[in-house]
Amino acid sequence: MTTHQHLHREQDPRVRRSLVRALGWSALLVACFLAIVGLRVQQVHLAYRLDALRADRARTEKLIRQLEVQVATLRSPSRVESRARALGMTAPSRDQVHLAREYVAGTTGGMAAARLARIEALVP
Repeated sequence: MTTHQHLHREQDPRVRRSLVRALGWSALLVACFLAIVGLRVQQVHLAYRLDALRADRARTEKLIRQLEVQVATLRSPSRVESRARALGMTAPSRDQVHLAREYVAGTTGGMAAARLARIEALVP
């Protein structure tokens, strides 16, 4: 009597658990690796950006120094004087200069002293 017998093998739950654990740890390792690679890529991008910003700063500082020299050159008294002469300006004569009393050296009080002097001049 021959009957066809099928072998049936039951799976051991411990094997399934160990396979799930191994798969979980593998996924965790891959996630950590990808995070480390992502952080390294971000670090490289930031390093390039930092280099570009440093180069911009150096160019800006150089431009500022050049502009400061140019401003000092343009403000020099000899240049202003020669430019004024080229425009036809001359030094003022004595009768063209009027000094305000509050700005004359040696007086004290400024405007108060000028007002007091006017009051004294009015009172006999």
